[in-house]
Amino acid sequence: MFNDASQLAQYIDHTLLRPDATLDDLALACEAAKTYRFASLVVNGWQVARAKAFLAGTGVKTCTVVGFPHGACSTTVKIVEAMEAMKNGAEELDIVVNLGMVKSGKLELVEIDIKNVIAMTKGVVHKVIIESGALTTSEITDLCRIAVRSGAEFVKTSTGHGPRGATVDDVRAIRAAVGSTCRIKASGGIKDLATLKAMVEAGAERIGTSAGPAIMEEFLKQAK
Repeated sequence: MFNDASQLAQYIDHTLLRPDATLDDLALACEAAKTYRFASLVVNGWQVARAKAFLAGTGVKTCTVVGFPHGACSTTVKIVEAMEAMKNGAEELDIVVNLGMVKSGKLELVEIDIKNVIAMTKGVVHKVIIESGALTTSEITDLCRIAVRSGAEFVKTSTGHGPRGATVDDVRAIRAAVGSTCRIKASGGIKDLATLKAMVEAGAERIGTSAGPAIMEEFLKQAK
C-alpha cells in the first residue's frame, strides 16, 4: 500500500490536543513531526505560533482545531478563533460542527455556521469534523453535503471526544456521500498500522492520530 515511509507519513496528521499538553510536550511533538515529515502537526490554539516557529522550513503544516471539542460555541466565536489561528500561522483548520444544531434539525444554521468560518479564513485548508459516532447515516450524508457546499477540502470523522472514534463504515459512508468532491480524514482511536491501512483502504486520505511516531516505527520495523 505504501511504497516507503515518506509516503505513509504524508497521510498522517500527528496530533497533540490533550488539554494538559505542555510546552515540553509540544517540543517533543514538533521534533517527531520534523523527524518523520508528517503532513501536519495538530495543536491547540494557544500553541499554534510556537508550533509554526518550530516547524519552519520542514514542510510540515501547522494545523489547529476550531470549536473543539464540541462545536457548541457561537459562529462569531468560531470565526474569531479561526482568524486568530490563521494570523498565528495555522495552515489547516479542523472545524467542529455544532451537534446541538444538528440534533435539533437546524441544518440551515449548521451550514451558515460552517460557511461563515470558511469564508472568513480563505487560503487555508478546512476540515469539517462531523462526529460520525454521534450521527445517523442520514445525518452523516446531510453534513457531508453541507461541508462540500461550504467549500471544505476534507470531511473529518471524529474529535476523539465523542461516543467513539472512527470506523471503516464511517469512512465508507462519508465517501458515498461526497464521492470525489471532498477528501476524508479519519481520526479517533487509530493507534496502529493495521487500523490506519484499513481506513486508507476504505477511502481516507488523511489520518489524525496521536500515535504517529509509533505507527511510523511499526512500518519501518516491518519494512526491514
